[in-house]
Amino acid sequence: MSYKILITEDDKDIVTLLKLYLEASDYQVLSCDDGVKAISIMKDNAIDLAIVDIMMPNMDGYELIKQIRNISNIPILIVSAKVEDNDKIVGLNLGADDYIAKPFNPMEVLARVSSSIRRFYYLGSAEYTARNIQIVQQGELNLDLQNYILYKNSKKVMLTPTEYKIIVKFMETPGRVFAKSQLYESVNGEFFENDQNTMMVHISNIRDKIEDDPKNPRYIKTVRGIGYKFETQKK
Repeated sequence: MSYKILITEDDKDIVTLLKLYLEASDYQVLSCDDGVKAISIMKDNAIDLAIVDIMMPNMDGYELIKQIRNISNIPILIVSAKVEDNDKIVGLNLGADDYIAKPFNPMEVLARVSSSIRRFYYLGSAEYTARNIQIVQQGELNLDLQNYILYKNSKKVMLTPTEYKIIVKFMETPGRVFAKSQLYESVNGEFFENDQNTMMVHISNIRDKIEDDPKNPRYIKTVRGIGYKFETQKK
């Protein structure tokens, strides 16, 4: 199966470079230079993954991510020259799964695209549905592995694909301590040093969604100097 990638980027040289590497790996690539066109393309095509720049005319990348999340849960990778931590936090909070700073190595982008595709479409659809146990329960949380939905007190919790994979990892192995690098590799593939902050943002977002008091979490605990663990809970 050839997966379809949408690149939304107003720098033609970058689009040409990414298309070269992606098409050489048998991906189908569509491209446009602003968010308005991107939404139009998504309505007419079955897009499997989006690569999004932030600074674009008409509709910037932040607004585009919000619009995509209203209609789809596909993986979204940000590729941007905005490299401050706050820029990354905003993008991830809006629903992006990964953030790659410009200038970038196209092989790194290709690796992250391939990893996101593999984990979202292969592991997400095959591994989890093949299990006999389809519901994982911890305290007020119920994780439906067959339909990829997390509930808290019977109410659906809206998660991005990356957040969902992280919570699956935690809830299936309560009490196990994970380093940030281990979590990142388990959901997004190869870990790079600047991905530390990315994982911290994902954890913060998940806490905001599942904890009654995110500053004093019951579920996802910080293990100082190492990483995180999920506390076993009883209903």
